[in-house]
Amino acid sequence: MSPDVDLTAPAPGPHPLRNGFLRLDQRAFEAVAARTWPGADPLLPRLSRGANHGALWFAVGAALAASRTPRARRAAARGLASLGLASLTINTLGKRSVRRPRPVLDPVPLVRQLKRQPITTSFPSGHAASAAAFATGVALESPAWGAAVAPVAAAVVLSRVYTGVHFPSDVLAGAALGVGAAFAVRGMVPTRAQHVPPARPRTEVPALPGGEGLVMVANIGSGTSDRVRALCDALPDAEVVECEPADVRAELEKAAGHARVLGVCGGDGTVNAAAEVALRHGLPLAVLPGGTLNHFAYDLGVEDVRDLCGALERGEGVRVDVGRFASGGQRGIFLNTFSLGVYPELVHERERFSSRIGGWPAGVVAAVRVLRADRHPLEAEVRGRRRPLWMLFAGNGTYHRRGIASGRRLDLADGQLDVRVVHGGRRPALRLLSAALAGPLTRSPAHAAVQVPRLRLSGVAPGTLMAFDGELTETEGELVLEKLPEALTVYRPLPGEGLLS
Repeated sequence: MSPDVDLTAPAPGPHPLRNGFLRLDQRAFEAVAARTWPGADPLLPRLSRGANHGALWFAVGAALAASRTPRARRAAARGLASLGLASLTINTLGKRSVRRPRPVLDPVPLVRQLKRQPITTSFPSGHAASAAAFATGVALESPAWGAAVAPVAAAVVLSRVYTGVHFPSDVLAGAALGVGAAFAVRGMVPTRAQHVPPARPRTEVPALPGGEGLVMVANIGSGTSDRVRALCDALPDAEVVECEPADVRAELEKAAGHARVLGVCGGDGTVNAAAEVALRHGLPLAVLPGGTLNHFAYDLGVEDVRDLCGALERGEGVRVDVGRFASGGQRGIFLNTFSLGVYPELVHERERFSSRIGGWPAGVVAAVRVLRADRHPLEAEVRGRRRPLWMLFAGNGTYHRRGIASGRRLDLADGQLDVRVVHGGRRPALRLLSAALAGPLTRSPAHAAVQVPRLRLSGVAPGTLMAFDGELTETEGELVLEKLPEALTVYRPLPGEGLLS
């Protein structure tokens, strides 16, 4: 790294208070240099070098991101974002504001000294700022992972004084700046704990110590084996049924015949099937996320086995809304989303090609084919006027972020369908993009969004594809969407009583 300030500039004049502080800082530096910690001489210099340019924290972040838990991935992203802001602040403001030379290395044993000494100014410590920012960012999202990272971050901060490249005040100021950067990132992008879903309407559900009375049906096609094993360890009295995707519905029906609580582990389509069975049998539902997206479970605040098991053993539950659709003889429910138009067409086209060329390439081919088609995938009569539409989306509950890209629902019992429409016209890709970027705007030339408890669409051609919670079916004429308020009872850790994401 090249010097970023002129270290040959004349020193400022005498100042008693400042000079006294500098003498105290120098004595603290010499005290650290005179002390030897067992095992520190070979470890701390390596750790200090490993943290150069944030390499250590990028490696830790990658390890966290590789975890299958959403909490760990969010913690990694927040830690790296905090590190980035801290580094930017240090390099643009911190190092250029105080022209402090590095400590003289005479008191530091040679075995501790870094082979390549830094040549930038000493105040504040960039390494300390990065370490504190990353560890604090991780802890704000996941206290457990933050506790695991904190000792490493503290060792990096200590290593900068131990190896003689910083005074103690440099690392303290850097660490304070790093913590401030992490909280600034939280101010811009709140953590999940800051947006806890409302704990209403609470309802009485049976507490199941050890899991007795729970029958958990797991879709092994979703890759749920590790979650199921963890559930069995945590709730040894629960009954677990693992089955192939084609057998999920039959096993759910069998389980509902003798279960006190119906459990399900799988993706959103599997959870949809379990919710339909639970509604018919009047059973509370316990959802363990086991798919790729797991929108419903995550919006409930259930991210892993620990969250669900805590709610089951304490008997914590709420009632949530269910969306229902009807078209001719077709009937069904949706817990997340219902859509017509581009999205069902994309899913249909992707399934045609995925077995031959793989999932991602099939998705690209499907997008090109659908968006270049001359016809609009959907026409419907809305308020007596027939109009072409590129897409109609209805969410079971209002999504926190508007536009086409689905955000997070903060209230699963608000009684509303979050309906968004992309109007027909030329250049569908641009229209869809503009709708996605519309953000909080309720209307634009290409996009409209409203919240209603019921929606009726006439003039929908029979055979039009529709998607609900990722499953496909076809319309049989007029389509009606409506809410079933507080129809489903689900287990969910409650604020102040259980573990939340």
